[in-house]
Amino acid sequence: MWNAPTGADLAKIPSLYSTDGVQELDKIIHEHFFIFGSDWYAAEYDKPERLFYGYAILNADHQNAEWGYFLLDDLKEIVVHGIHVDRDKYWEPTKASKIEKIALRYNT
Repeated sequence: MWNAPTGADLAKIPSLYSTDGVQELDKIIHEHFFIFGSDWYAAEYDKPERLFYGYAILNADHQNAEWGYFLLDDLKEIVVHGIHVDRDKYWEPTKASKIEKIALRYNT
């Protein structure tokens, strides 16, 4: 993985289930990972399990994109034609409704 999150980066993400009472579009997305047409947006994180909860869009398939769980270790293992998953190191925490690729799913 390029630009892998540090322990300090991960510590800023709310723990798993801590935003259960927050509507999906009101959740804050703390990290963005991507490769080609796939994006993973992390809203929560569990340190011992290295598990994120967030929104995933695979292969630019916005119709089947969904909220769910994904592992940091799985993201680190993805390599396509020598290209690794990248972390947007300039990402600023953003409400899900303000992220065009997430809002697109709700506006169709």
